[in-house]
Amino acid sequence: MIIVFGSLNIDMHMPVEHMPRAGDTVLCPAYTRVPGGKGANQALAAAKAGGNVKLFGRIGSDDFGKEVLVNLKEANVDLTGVTSTDDACTGCAMVCVDPRGENMITVASGANMLAKQDEIPDFLLDKGNTFLLQLETPPEENWKLIQRAKQYGAKIILNLAPARDIPINIIEMVDVLILNEIEANTLALYLGFDVISPSVAARRIAANFDITCVVTLGAKGSLACDPNSVWEVKAMEVNALDTTAAGDAFVGVLAASIDAGTDMPLAL
Repeated sequence: MIIVFGSLNIDMHMPVEHMPRAGDTVLCPAYTRVPGGKGANQALAAAKAGGNVKLFGRIGSDDFGKEVLVNLKEANVDLTGVTSTDDACTGCAMVCVDPRGENMITVASGANMLAKQDEIPDFLLDKGNTFLLQLETPPEENWKLIQRAKQYGAKIILNLAPARDIPINIIEMVDVLILNEIEANTLALYLGFDVISPSVAARRIAANFDITCVVTLGAKGSLACDPNSVWEVKAMEVNALDTTAAGDAFVGVLAASIDAGTDMPLAL
């Protein structure tokens, strides 16, 4: 089973001719409202890839909270771990998308900041389960869950997104660390590496912490390293319409593949 601890949002997608700058007002013809949030996106992707998925997180007791669960229910994601609160609104993101498919996102965290890892019962902390986490919920809750899951020998996948400082002892507990190019460079700076590049960062992180490090490279595909091996996989050639949640789709499918016992080259 894949246990996802993460965020649930409603995304407001706005197609713009160019990204707004400071002081700008940019008009667009309309917006589309769709479910999102890194936790929900990755849980949905993992379920669609065949995984048995249970999601833990927090939503508001509002209409957005109901709306964000619809696609997850249809994909048979177990939502008994998603609770609602009257103390905050459901998370919401404004997503501007330009004609090249590139995006700029602002997130109002809302109820996601009330998510508590201790709502995950101990009996799920089984060495046969895979835990998938991101960083749109309180970081300290993620660190506590990783420490709990590690004690029971569960597999831990951490998507360090959005990029934040992370305690060294937490990196050491992770089995698979997934970053994009910006997040890899941010972590390399935090760790004091003298050469800053995604590929160098991945190799050093894998070697220094004895883990598998995966870096997504956009149109160039992905790179993964463990202390003994390096794998590079090209991306499929597509006409990108909107890159929002592309990384989440990758992470979710990768998690489902790893949970099913697929080796890393094929999982990538």
